[in-house]
Amino acid sequence: MTALLRIGTRGSPLALTQANIVKSALAAAHPVLAAPDAIAIEVIKTTGDLVQDRNLAEIGGKGLFTKEIEDQLSDGRIDLAVHSMKDVPTVLPDGLAITTILERDDPRDALIGPYASLAALPPGAIVGTSSLRRGAQVLHARPDVTIVPFRGNVETRLRKLREGQVAATLLAAAGLNRLKMSAEAAAILEPDVMLPAIAQGAIGIEARIGDEQVAAFLAPLDHAETHLCVRAERALLATLDGNCRTPIGGYARLSHDGGMRQLTLDGLLISPDGRHGFRKRLTAPADQPDALGKAVGEALLAAQRD
Repeated sequence: MTALLRIGTRGSPLALTQANIVKSALAAAHPVLAAPDAIAIEVIKTTGDLVQDRNLAEIGGKGLFTKEIEDQLSDGRIDLAVHSMKDVPTVLPDGLAITTILERDDPRDALIGPYASLAALPPGAIVGTSSLRRGAQVLHARPDVTIVPFRGNVETRLRKLREGQVAATLLAAAGLNRLKMSAEAAAILEPDVMLPAIAQGAIGIEARIGDEQVAAFLAPLDHAETHLCVRAERALLATLDGNCRTPIGGYARLSHDGGMRQLTLDGLLISPDGRHGFRKRLTAPADQPDALGKAVGEALLAAQRD
C-alpha cells in the first residue's frame, strides 16, 4: 500500500517521538489513516544534525533544523513536516505555512544534574549548553559560573553530564516529558528565572499552501489556544529579527478577565554574557496576538536603545 501521507522529520529520538505523536493523532482523527501503512515517516538530515562540532551560533543563520525538510516538502517528496516550533524561523519558504500547532507541553526549561537550583551550583561551576538564551540567563543569575558548548541530542547530553564533563546542563522540560525522562530533571525553572525560548514545548506542522487534502487531515489537530500564544511569541521574535546568534526569550499565556480572554506576553532581550538584560510584559485581547508580539518587541528594542 502506498502511504496516504508522508511525514518529514529529523532523525533524533525526540524528533521521531514527535512525528509519531502527530501520526497517532492523525490516525485517531481519521479512520482512513489508521491502517498500518497509511502514514509513512521519512527521516531527513538537517544542517544542525550534520554539524556537531560547532556551536549553533557559529554555524549561523536560521533554519538549521528545518531547511532540508522544507526543501523536500516544497518539491513534493513529503506531504507535511513536523517541527519543534522553537526551531522554526519566522520567515518560511514561499508556498509553505505552519498550518497546525498541537497543544503545548510544558514550556519551561529543566535543570539537569545534582543541584536543585541555579543558586545551589558550586562557585565557578561549569554548565553545559549551546543555547545562548540559556547561557545568558544562567550568567545573569550566576556570573561566576562558566558556560561551555554542549551539543547533541538529549541522550548524548545526559551521557556527557554523567561522565562529569559539566556540573549541570539545561534541557526543555517538554522534550524530557515526551521521551519519558522527566525524572532526569533536578528542577523545573520558572519563567521568572529562565524565560523559555519562543514557542518552546509546541509541536508545529508545516504544509504546502493550497494542499486542501492535507489541510483537511490536519484541521482537527490544531490547538487554538496554543496557536494564539505561539503567534504572539513568533511576532515578538520577528520584531526582534532573532536567530541563533541573539539571546531572546518569550512566553505567552491566555487568561480570562471578566469573561474577556486576555493574552499576556513576557519578552526578554539579553546580552550573551548576561550583564545587560531587558524584560517586558504586556497584555492585550486574545484576538490580537500579532500586535501584542510586535508591541513587546518594540518595547524591548526601545529599552535596549536607552
